[in-house]
Amino acid sequence: MGWIELKPEGGGPIQAWRADPSDKPRGGVVVIQEIFGVNAHIRAVADNFASQGYLAIAPAVFDHVEKGFDVGYDPDSRARGMAVVGKVDFQQVLRDVAAAIDVAKEAGKVGIVGYCFGGSVAWEAAANLPALSAAVGYYGGRVIASKALQPKAPTMLHFGERDQHIPLAGVKEVAALHPNVPVYIYPADHGFNCDHRASYDAPSAALAWTRTLDFFRQHLG
Repeated sequence: MGWIELKPEGGGPIQAWRADPSDKPRGGVVVIQEIFGVNAHIRAVADNFASQGYLAIAPAVFDHVEKGFDVGYDPDSRARGMAVVGKVDFQQVLRDVAAAIDVAKEAGKVGIVGYCFGGSVAWEAAANLPALSAAVGYYGGRVIASKALQPKAPTMLHFGERDQHIPLAGVKEVAALHPNVPVYIYPADHGFNCDHRASYDAPSAALAWTRTLDFFRQHLG
C-alpha cells in the first residue's frame, strides 16, 4: 500500500493510492473519491478491495486544483471540498481515470467504483472509457442529469432513499431508462457507505459491498 504517481494526458502528474493484494490479483479496480479527497476513508476502501484480491488504484483527481487535498467530514471541510470540485475539469478527471486504468490493467480486467462525486465519475467513465469491464456508482449526484448516457460496460448503481441531494424520482427515471443496469435503493441517506460520516448506515453499506463484490467477481474475475 502506498502512493504512486500517474501521468494523465492533458494535465500534470497526480498522486494515486495503490493497494496490492497479497496473492495473484483477480483484476483491477479504480476507486474514485468523494469531494473530500483521497482521504483515510477512500484509502481504506482501496485497501478493502485489495484484501478481496484486486489491485486497487485511487487517483487523486483534485491534485490538478489543490495538491494533496485530504479533508474530513465537518462543515468546513465540506465547504472546502465543494469549492475544489467547482474548479475541477470533468473531462480531465476522465483522463485521470484512464491513466489509473493503465496501471490497474496489469492485474487483468479493470472495473471502476466511485462514491458521491466519484459515483458520477464512474457513470461517465462507463459510457466513455471502453477499457472498463465493469462500473459501480454510489450516490452520484450527476447521474440523473446525465441519465441519457449509455454505459458501454456492465454497470451497477447504489442510492439512498433518504438522500436529500438526489431526488428519488430521478433515481427511478434512471432505472426505467436503463433496465439492464441494476439500480439499488437503500433505506439510508447520502454517504451511507462511509463509516467516517454521521450518515453511515452499516446494514446498507454491508449489503451494497456484497453486491459490488459479487458484480466485480462476475465481470472481472
